Amino acid sequence: MPAPQAMRSRIVALVEPVVVDAGYDLEEVAVNQAGRRTVVRVVVDVDGGISLDDIATVSKDVSAALDKADSFGSGPYTLEVTSPGVDRPLTEPRHWRRNVTRLVTVRIGDKSVTARIKAVDDQGVHLVDDKGERTVAYADLGPGKVQVEFGRSKNDENTNDENDEEEGGDR
Repeated sequence: MPAPQAMRSRIVALVEPVVVDAGYDLEEVAVNQAGRRTVVRVVVDVDGGISLDDIATVSKDVSAALDKADSFGSGPYTLEVTSPGVDRPLTEPRHWRRNVTRLVTVRIGDKSVTARIKAVDDQGVHLVDDKGERTVAYADLGPGKVQVEFGRSKNDENTNDENDEEEGGDR
């Protein structure tokens, strides 16, 4: 069996065109041994989010490509196709774009900043925090981490609860 990195590279070369042709982004491929079985974990995403039906389609296509290439010889393998979790670091412009309006913590220079992503463009990420709004170039951003919010602020621009006035306003 080839070295783990060589096998991963070969699998990425097989899987990436299949995922891209299906209209998705390949975020990660991990190849691990679990006893005699090889476990291949493929992480895919797309703007607007990915559905379970999308995952099933990609899984079927990737499995067919791996089987056709006889990637594992006669050895068994398990394929896991999934979407990135909320704990995935934001490192690429598309990651930032897919999380507009979300609260994130990110390292900018030597400081850790918690701010809301207002917008994303070719220049960088527009962040808003209690100190105001600023645009930070991608090169100046460390990996971002989405903060899980159980309740969004009333002044969040995406919250449009017309019943606030009828229910007495403040909660």
